[in-house]
Amino acid sequence: ITDVLTAVALYLAIQDFNKVVFKKQKLLIELDKYAPDVAELIRTPMEMHYIPLKVALFYLLNPYTVMSCVAKSTCAINNTVIAFFILATIKGSAFLSAVFLALATYQSLYPLTLFAPALLYLLQRQFIPIKLKSKSFWLYTVQYAALYLCSLVVIICLSFFLLNSWDFIPSVYGFILSVPDLTPNIGLFWYFFAEMFEHFSLFFVCVFQINVFFYTIPLAIKLKEHPVFFMFIQIAIISIFKSYPTVGDIALYMAFLPVWSHLYRFLRNIFILSCVLIVCSLLFPVLWHLWIYAGSANSNFYYAITLTFNIGQILLISDYFYAFLRREYYLTHGLHLTRQDGTEAMLVLK
Repeated sequence: ITDVLTAVALYLAIQDFNKVVFKKQKLLIELDKYAPDVAELIRTPMEMHYIPLKVALFYLLNPYTVMSCVAKSTCAINNTVIAFFILATIKGSAFLSAVFLALATYQSLYPLTLFAPALLYLLQRQFIPIKLKSKSFWLYTVQYAALYLCSLVVIICLSFFLLNSWDFIPSVYGFILSVPDLTPNIGLFWYFFAEMFEHFSLFFVCVFQINVFFYTIPLAIKLKEHPVFFMFIQIAIISIFKSYPTVGDIALYMAFLPVWSHLYRFLRNIFILSCVLIVCSLLFPVLWHLWIYAGSANSNFYYAITLTFNIGQILLISDYFYAFLRREYYLTHGLHLTRQDGTEAMLVLK
């Protein structure tokens, strides 16, 4: 049921998002903000019509979603809450967006980083300029932050009244942050800390945990005009760098790939990275069996595939980020770039 609700929420969210994208694109064309030779990069209503359905099917029929459902993972609930948060944000409801974000943070802490893209999108919806000197910017930011914090406090207090104890805070958030359980999974933490000396662990736990939060500010600066793409990147970062990731986390951000289908022409390594992710996914159960049951392999084999799988995800997201920036540059500067002497120039993003 939760997976179906997630798919429906994503369908409605992307349907509304496509309308916003088309209106913005039409306005920029009328204002002559695009270069004259980029007609082939302009998105058409026909091209965008089936994207919401593709997103819903991409989520429901994704093998990672099916595996998460078969395993009866609670990750499906988290995905549903995040999907409704995305829907509320794109619909422009600050209150519901804050409530669902508070629920997602209450469950797994890391969705806290989605506050920035949600705020940027809502500011755009209200036509509030994203300028630090703007009073309206700070007023709306404080209002949204207050809604979010109040919702989170109410949910935590309700938990206290139900349990009559604060023990759930260290048991949930302390567990996520301190990573005491080193049971093998598809994440990066377990092997590293199993091999580490105890007196170094606190420092490196902090370093590893910072990864999820560290990229939020630079991404917010670079993608302030494109908060939904920022949200997609941030969800992917959470699924890669969280302390206890599951395949259900991967399914959520991969559901957004059809939204960026117009970037395929700019992707550099999509075929190789797709093969890497598929092969690693097939090798996970094989190496697990060889290590745990057959005893003919060890943890190094399994972690090697885990590391390759996560590197593949990082390179995939980097490739989409590169493709997105490249398309945006071409839209404003034109597809056929020339140097000052008239010769053809090559675009290099650094």
